[in-house]
Amino acid sequence: MRKDSFFIIVMAKVTMLTTYDNPFDPFTDWDNWRRMDEDLGHYTCEYLARVSTYSPELSETDQELAILEAIAKIIRFEPETYKTVTKEVDE
Repeated sequence: MRKDSFFIIVMAKVTMLTTYDNPFDPFTDWDNWRRMDEDLGHYTCEYLARVSTYSPELSETDQELAILEAIAKIIRFEPETYKTVTKEVDE
């Protein structure tokens, strides 16, 4: 490695809420994931919206935190139904 050069790679995790009975990956197969979620009667996106304290007046960081808090709350309420899936992405 050259002493006058360096690289910083920042990876971030994106977290999504899903259910144990949905075989589709919301990251790679959103349309099928959403269709299956609704067919199973979960309506996870709508549930997350109801539980979240999301507001457009919040900063982007605070919006993300509000969604993550809502995901954690849903999993605490229904750990047998809901789980998270994560994906690392370049920031």
